[in-house]
Amino acid sequence: MSRPRNILATWAAVLVLGCAFSIAQMASNSSSAKPSASDQTFMKQAAQGNEAEVALGQLAQQKAESPDVKAFGERMVNDHTMANDELKQVASEKGVSLPSRPNAEGTAEKARLEKMSGAQFDKAYMNYMVAEHKKDVAEFQKEATHANDPAVKNFAQTTLPTLQSHLQEAESIAPKQKAATSKASTTASNSNPR
Repeated sequence: MSRPRNILATWAAVLVLGCAFSIAQMASNSSSAKPSASDQTFMKQAAQGNEAEVALGQLAQQKAESPDVKAFGERMVNDHTMANDELKQVASEKGVSLPSRPNAEGTAEKARLEKMSGAQFDKAYMNYMVAEHKKDVAEFQKEATHANDPAVKNFAQTTLPTLQSHLQEAESIAPKQKAATSKASTTASNSNPR
């Protein structure tokens, strides 16, 4: 009679181990599974946005007249490079290929800003930064709440406060640039008698 009990115990142990292995395998597969199409779209757009912010930040460091605008450009390069590195890590783990260049809008904006300098550049760059960061904050808030993939959701949640800080800083710098541009144009028109 003890022999059937041992067989049952053995089968029970095999069944428990098999279930544990299956659960571990499912957990492993879900953490490395490709994110949903909407999460992948978000990741690709975020990568392109980061690339654009870095390129425009570098341009601001070269062309800006205002020390505030130059410093903001430097912050964009540093923060968006770091965010893109984090995003690339998530994408690598998930098997998602990210673009390595800005989208068409970012490329066009860089071409537009390259033609400007001084106070005109500062005003145009900061206005664009305000508008872009408003869009970024909205997109990251949506993804931080609704992403299907936990790693993508975590990336959005941890990056969002930095983007909100960028927006706040851009909104505080932009009006100063408008005032500087207005003052420069008033001075120029007063020095040119008709």
